[in-house]
Amino acid sequence: MALDMDISRDMALRRVLKSAKISDGLVAGLHQAAKALDKREAHFCVFATDCDLPEYEKLVRALCKEHKIPIYEIENKQTLGEMCGFFRWDPKENKSRKIVGTSCAVVKDFGRDEEAKRVFMEFLKSD
Repeated sequence: MALDMDISRDMALRRVLKSAKISDGLVAGLHQAAKALDKREAHFCVFATDCDLPEYEKLVRALCKEHKIPIYEIENKQTLGEMCGFFRWDPKENKSRKIVGTSCAVVKDFGRDEEAKRVFMEFLKSD
């Protein structure tokens, strides 16, 4: 399926996160995300605005600002967890179950989906 600029940011983000996960270039959670951000290994960070720990948000935002790493915000950590693939698939009901939410995810390696990468990075630059 070819991407073009008519697709939504969420669709491009989903494809980028899936590609990054397959290539072992996706990290989530405070410890792993902070390490990747501090070592400047991150291409960008996705942050859920419903994070319930203000010190977590403060740390992630400070690291991103210090190292000039773009942040993309989404509203819900459950949605971010699902986008990152942190769930079990129920084939009977054809939907995801037992979604593990995450407040932060960092992409260290985009993987092979070059077109999704290109489209999503254009979305980030336009903000």
